[in-house]
Amino acid sequence: MSTTVQHNSSPTPQTTESINQIKKKDRRNSWITFTLRIFATVALMVFVLQQVEWESLVRRLKSLEWQWYAAAQAVAIVIQVVAGIRWSSLARPIGFVHSTSFFIWRFFEGVFFNLCLPSSIGGDVVKAYRLSSTNRGRLLAGCTILADRLAGVSALGVLAGSAILSIKLNLSPASTIAVGTVLFASVLLGFRLTIGNLDRFLDLLPATHKIRQFLSQLLPYQIRPSLMGRAVAWSLIVQVGASVSVALMARGIGVNLGLGIWFSVVPLIALAIVLPISINGVGIREGGMALLLSRWGVAGEQAVAIGLLWFLTTIGTGLIGGVLFLLDKQTSGSTPTQKALRT
Repeated sequence: MSTTVQHNSSPTPQTTESINQIKKKDRRNSWITFTLRIFATVALMVFVLQQVEWESLVRRLKSLEWQWYAAAQAVAIVIQVVAGIRWSSLARPIGFVHSTSFFIWRFFEGVFFNLCLPSSIGGDVVKAYRLSSTNRGRLLAGCTILADRLAGVSALGVLAGSAILSIKLNLSPASTIAVGTVLFASVLLGFRLTIGNLDRFLDLLPATHKIRQFLSQLLPYQIRPSLMGRAVAWSLIVQVGASVSVALMARGIGVNLGLGIWFSVVPLIALAIVLPISINGVGIREGGMALLLSRWGVAGEQAVAIGLLWFLTTIGTGLIGGVLFLLDKQTSGSTPTQKALRT
């Protein structure tokens, strides 16, 4: 008499309870983190506003020449389009066969959800979800978003480093370009060496290590490391545009500094905003402006006003993403090609 062994793949009650406990703990930790960030945001803004005169700040904002601000908002929108193109340059070669306009559309949606969701990566999660209809595809989508983020941060470093060295050493424009070229080449070399040997580096870490799980998402780019170089080049255009946008809104309230100064100030503040301290960088942006611009004699009220206007342009760009999301409620994009998934 033969005995048939049936494998029950259903989770046991104990397993289900453990999973539920983990989910509850994650939700609790998320809300605790969000609450702390709210307190940090309020504390930072209170501290910043205590350093300025309210009446003077209001006068600065009322004196805004709107044509300059409109130009700044237009530039901010254009650089989001360029950022969408950058993302497409990372996603399409590994199998997400969508049009460039599709990626631009989804990128604007991500900006909107970064504004209205509690997590600083809320927009990234939405972009990954909208890019693919399968869990495996969304994991690969997350890989493209992570690579996109790394390219952006690298470009921030190149631009800020070049501008700071130029100011510190009083370099000529030609020398500044040479320094920027060296930094850019160093970043490209770093990406090629790191991504080219990523699998070897991951083998040194335990399978459950968080850093390994994080970096393993970049494995598809090990085969084509040149994609990251192109993305950094696109990112430089984005960061230059962001600095120009802030310079235009500053001009609108009577602050007329050279672009070289903005190329050092804006990337440094943008890097600080990446840190998960406050909601959407509120308080960090304004305080950073007041701190960094004081060196060039900019009054605290003017600097804080520039920070507030910068945040306002971010909201304006995000609202465009919200409208686009409402116009297209398609759940997700098509699934990546099988070739990409095998990669």
